[in-house]
Amino acid sequence: MTPIQCKMARVATGLTVRKLGEITGLAFSTINRYEKTGRANISTVNKMIEALEAAGVEFIPENGGGVGVRLRK
Repeated sequence: MTPIQCKMARVATGLTVRKLGEITGLAFSTINRYEKTGRANISTVNKMIEALEAAGVEFIPENGGGVGVRLRK
């Protein structure tokens, strides 16, 4: 998951940084830092991925059209 995918997924699911932090147990400053700089431990990123996927997000990899997200049906 790229930083922009993280932000796109949060917006698509209506999760604020603080709410994602509550769900994952991460500090909201950690999530903000990741979305702005891309710096985070892999375990931190994995926690965010798991929470966002549980909220209904599918991550779309780079496939010539750029990375993205979509909501599952």
